[in-house]
Amino acid sequence: MSIDVSQFHQVFFEESAEGLDAMEMGLLGMQQGSDDVEIINTIFRAAHSIKGGAGSFGFGQVAEFTHGLETLLDQMRNGEREVSQHALDTLLQAVDVLRGMLAAAQQGEDNDQALAEDVRLEIEALLHAALPAADTPGLIDEPKSRLMTGWSIYFKPHRHLLQTGNDPVLMLRELAELGELSVEIDTDSLPGFCDLEPEDCYLAWHIEIHGDATLVQLKEIFEWVEGDCELEITPLSNATVADGHPLSVEEAETTSTMALPVADTVVKKDRADSAVSSIRVGTEKLDSLINLVGELVITQSMLSQLGENFEISRLPQLIDGLEQLERNTRELQEGIMRIRMLPISFAFNRLPRLVYDLSAKMGKQVELLISGEQTELDKTVMEKIGDPLVHLVRNALDHGLETPAQRRAAGKSETGLLHLNAYHQGGTIVIEISDDGAGLDQEKIRSKAIERGLISSEESLSPEQVHELIFMPGFSTAEEVSDVSGRGVGMDVVRKNIHSLGGSVDVSSGVGVGSSFIIRLPLTLAIMDGQIIQVGDQRYIIPLVSIIETVEIMPGTLKQVAGKGEIYSLRDEYVPVLRLYQLFNLTTISNSLENALLVVVEFEDQRIGLLVDALLAQQQVVIRSLEKNYRKVTGIAGATILGDGDVALILDISGLLTLYRDPSQRDVNKTFRAA
Repeated sequence: MSIDVSQFHQVFFEESAEGLDAMEMGLLGMQQGSDDVEIINTIFRAAHSIKGGAGSFGFGQVAEFTHGLETLLDQMRNGEREVSQHALDTLLQAVDVLRGMLAAAQQGEDNDQALAEDVRLEIEALLHAALPAADTPGLIDEPKSRLMTGWSIYFKPHRHLLQTGNDPVLMLRELAELGELSVEIDTDSLPGFCDLEPEDCYLAWHIEIHGDATLVQLKEIFEWVEGDCELEITPLSNATVADGHPLSVEEAETTSTMALPVADTVVKKDRADSAVSSIRVGTEKLDSLINLVGELVITQSMLSQLGENFEISRLPQLIDGLEQLERNTRELQEGIMRIRMLPISFAFNRLPRLVYDLSAKMGKQVELLISGEQTELDKTVMEKIGDPLVHLVRNALDHGLETPAQRRAAGKSETGLLHLNAYHQGGTIVIEISDDGAGLDQEKIRSKAIERGLISSEESLSPEQVHELIFMPGFSTAEEVSDVSGRGVGMDVVRKNIHSLGGSVDVSSGVGVGSSFIIRLPLTLAIMDGQIIQVGDQRYIIPLVSIIETVEIMPGTLKQVAGKGEIYSLRDEYVPVLRLYQLFNLTTISNSLENALLVVVEFEDQRIGLLVDALLAQQQVVIRSLEKNYRKVTGIAGATILGDGDVALILDISGLLTLYRDPSQRDVNKTFRAA
């Protein structure tokens, strides 16, 4: 019975993507001048794993392409070849080709053969170039791997090895490429035909390999089956190392010891585009969830027994049981949320390559500094923040940081600094993208806005209002259109995407000092703390983080302003008022305005008062998408199911501000309740 290895393809693609990310980060690290042998070994191991997996699962083109790449890396790590800028550029191109090949294989499509062939020929040219006669300075100071004249290998797979998708025949073929091979099969564990399980492995192999293969090369062939086999690698009796000294038995035993890495658990999750992504979850988190589920089972059993023969005298026990159930449920919810939390490095890791490519294209020298990369946020937020970060980094490289000549003229270092920082602040995550470039030119921004008809020449704007202009659709200060900027799209998309996540973006800048873009996002989009309010006969949810205060309407505090609507005098400021019962076409409970409540909410330093009939409870709510199940409604962020089974809509403060400023959109929403 043959094994369907396609069931392992998804895991291979995911692990290969991680390997490519590790290769890219390592190569970019070496771009900074760190020719570290450990970095080269990391890159080599990732390439070798991709090659081995591609060969095992039938992706021949990937395996063939990776072979030349692996050979080039092997020469570098052995100190036989200098790590030149040209070689590093070629390796980065090879990573891009491999990424495209794997994506095409995953989608069942054809990859770009022309690009792959160009990069393959470039690698071949590097391999055929003359190797330097002297040691490569600054690369590897430790001695080269000692070459052996032969090895004896005993390889006995565990019975389940075939079920993991590994094939001993493929390993024997790889060994044959390293030297002259002699193989003896051990069939002692082979059962009778009636007891034979076709998916189990019963054979073992005694192998002798003669040649100059290193122990590292041998171990790399078997690294895919670590922990799934018995493996002994010892030098042949006449084996000597390159310097003429024999390898002792102790050395052989020490170097042949293999450590089994502790693998994380992979949890699958369907994405909106039907592709499958995964997150790595530590076993301690899963153990905690299992314990909590056990507590829930015990509590449920206790409540069931109370329900069978309930008497009023047992009411205190029932109350205790319900409190315990509430506590366990809350802990289980928090445990699930911890599983969904990932370090923001997953989003930051795509940016160093972007900075490297664009700075080279623009002729700028840029140092990228990343801090707070272990700050965690929800996986859903992580997946949606990537594009805004790319736009902001591109903007900083194109408009913020100057060329070396311009920086010299301004008395600055030729190398500009781009800093990405992330940290928690209350119930939000803050991401800062800052640079030490020229800063925002307020006069230029204002002139461009007037030229494009975004503002009138008579308008007087504060510095903060001028900075806000860069987020308007169609705005750009670029003198000419390029593949990086100048089309007037980008910054408005950034703000729109961040607003869709319930976040905000602010900008601060100083001429000649630099600019900072500050993004604030909720830690999760799945669960939020909300305030339940009553409007007419309906209940709504206001995000608790948006509420500033709630006040009772006092006589004379509500004023009508011509062309602006109603405002409320709150101490030293006037707050615009939006009557929710009018917005949603409801009949208010109270006929007297003095008995109503005003909930003052804030979004991006803008406040608005929401007129409601009553405040109810505060509770955590699970957010359900309204747009996915119905359509997008301005002012509504989603929906949730309350404890009594009724559906309540969650208000979107940003959308409500839009409705206040543009009353023409309100009629559209009045049809929502009827629908």
